[in-house]
Amino acid sequence: MSTELIVVLDMDTREAALEAVHACGACEWFKIGAQLFTRCGPDIVREVQACGKKVFLDLKYHDIPNTVGAASRAAADLGAGLMTLHAGGGRAMIEAARAAVEGSDTRILAVTVLTSISEVVLHEEVGIREKVRDAVRRLALQAIDAGAHGIVCSPLEIEILREALGKDPLIVTPGVRPTWASKDDQARVMTPREAALAGASMVVVGRPILKHPNPSEAAAQILEELHL
Repeated sequence: MSTELIVVLDMDTREAALEAVHACGACEWFKIGAQLFTRCGPDIVREVQACGKKVFLDLKYHDIPNTVGAASRAAADLGAGLMTLHAGGGRAMIEAARAAVEGSDTRILAVTVLTSISEVVLHEEVGIREKVRDAVRRLALQAIDAGAHGIVCSPLEIEILREALGKDPLIVTPGVRPTWASKDDQARVMTPREAALAGASMVVVGRPILKHPNPSEAAAQILEELHL
């Protein structure tokens, strides 16, 4: 199966978001995160879906099991194809989310260690003494065992998670940059083809597409690179 492309809609207005959706040609998946969702609410999800596209709702739920279960049910009712929660919320929280989406097409992705968290921060501020890779692997295994359909991770963890989790769970990764694009503020990156070869199910790309003079052409180039 080919690795799929998700385009990031990190903007402040529905007009900009919908313009990006129309500009991205054949891309099927779009990520709506906290910025756009807080500005525009559930209606923006419906409007992107009305364009014939699929929505990855990236709100990273992390709360008591009852609250996360109710929020997950709301995401499923909204028709989100993918949604995120924090793996650090524990087994009961993930189980509640999974129970809430049963019977729907919504799949749950667990975020293990945010890509912005360095080993120093993990140790000294978060209080986890493991290496980042070890913490990511442990949390990923726990999350999948508790019912998550997949994991969000950096490109550097794709291979260790694919080896640990097997072929079925989704592995979704940001930090992907084609060779022709600037790395921007991303220090740890892979090309789309490298991520696909490492075992990513989906790659998340924003600026290399949306800042390109021709977003449709940029998306098409990445999609071609992903079709191994």
